[in-house]
Amino acid sequence: MTMHHSLPIVMLSALSLAGCATPEVSESPTAPPPVSAAATAPAPVALKIPVEYYKLGNGLRVVLTEDHAVPVATVAVYYNIGFRIEPRDRTGFAHLFEHMMFQGSQNLGKLEFIRLVEANGGVLNGSTRFDFTNYYEAVPAHTLETMLWAEADRMRGLNITQENLDNQIGVVTNEVKVNVLNRPYGGFPWLDMPQFANKNWYNAHNFYGELADIEAAKLDEVHAFFDTYYSPNNAVVVVAGDFDSAQTRQWIERYFGGITSRPLPAMPDISEHRQTEERRASRPDTFAPRPALAFAYHVPERWTPEWFAFGVIDQLLLQGDDSALTKRLVKERGITDDVSGGINQLGNMFNYKGPMLWTGALVHDTQHSADEIMAEVDATIRRLQDEPVTSAEFERALTKLRSGLYNIAGSAARFGLVDLLASFALFDDDPTLINRIEAGFRQVTPELIQKTAREYLVATNRTVLTIEPGNAQGKQGVGP
Repeated sequence: MTMHHSLPIVMLSALSLAGCATPEVSESPTAPPPVSAAATAPAPVALKIPVEYYKLGNGLRVVLTEDHAVPVATVAVYYNIGFRIEPRDRTGFAHLFEHMMFQGSQNLGKLEFIRLVEANGGVLNGSTRFDFTNYYEAVPAHTLETMLWAEADRMRGLNITQENLDNQIGVVTNEVKVNVLNRPYGGFPWLDMPQFANKNWYNAHNFYGELADIEAAKLDEVHAFFDTYYSPNNAVVVVAGDFDSAQTRQWIERYFGGITSRPLPAMPDISEHRQTEERRASRPDTFAPRPALAFAYHVPERWTPEWFAFGVIDQLLLQGDDSALTKRLVKERGITDDVSGGINQLGNMFNYKGPMLWTGALVHDTQHSADEIMAEVDATIRRLQDEPVTSAEFERALTKLRSGLYNIAGSAARFGLVDLLASFALFDDDPTLINRIEAGFRQVTPELIQKTAREYLVATNRTVLTIEPGNAQGKQGVGP
């Protein structure tokens, strides 16, 4: 079983998550601002996920969503620390620390957390992303209390030893070599592109980690990282599935309530200045049999009308066999057999906080140049800029978006559902946003799509990255 290998080696498209839903809804006790200034009317049909949201005295955020369709409970703990804000000169540290969370806690020895979940018939995993690190398990409902106790045990304190640290440095170093350094197109484009398209170090460093930085990690740094970021006031616990709310509240208070909160450091500036000229970069890849190309555009700020419009644009241009770029580059021109990507290559367009890219990528034959391919991309985009999409195209894009959202409500494991609830709790202090996503998309108009395409899908807002196959020499590569 592959465990907590957090950074993906394949490209992810938007809304590729799963979860479970029921038709009742309970709103948060607070009244946060609406999803979008343009959202003035409810969607005709929308997700109605039941949401209970509250906070413990130590600042821990708690989200509960009951669904008794299957006897499974999913527990997720998300910490508001991702590799975007990991320490300078310790690239890959957030990911390394994720591995440390499975090395034992006060009452569970090395790897016993994993054995506890699996012995009870459950599945688990963890991951490191731009703006969070998460840990989650889906288990038979009657074992929920045990899982809450186990998660609280490692939040209360880890067994941080030099032996465990040395072991996990070796594991992570090997993971970098296998997933990036010694495979064709390793890290392309999800790891490469942010380093070229962004200028702020927090958004532009090697997230997987430079090998020298990983190997230089010190025991006192691991202790300090845990004390700084793995506190209850920097976390959210989500429980979804078959449970009794009153009983679960008691368990959460019993096991998490006594964990001491700690002062949180000021968040560094992770903003990006507006890009004003096109950036081009290339790197050699001795393992790649064919050239590859990726393009990336900075996207609008989350929850703005333009951001929702960009979600529709993503569906129109890039998602599915009916997307415009697939038609142009695959079916009509035969430049590639696949073009993929989306908003946020490490998740979806909802589960991040800071600046983000919309990225497309393809592998192609040598007779097609980067300029030729980008001319085709520009021609495809130009149609969105020059003329409004038809009602049929618009409705098809909305249907694909809704299909993705309802796919979140389709899995007994509910991992996608807890991911969205946790993200909205951490970043927006409002997990009930999940029930307003469709309304935000319904406020998008063909005119807004055209306006957004004209403003954001321009050469001065993009970066183009090419991969040179074979034994190319003389150019600086990226990656660890």
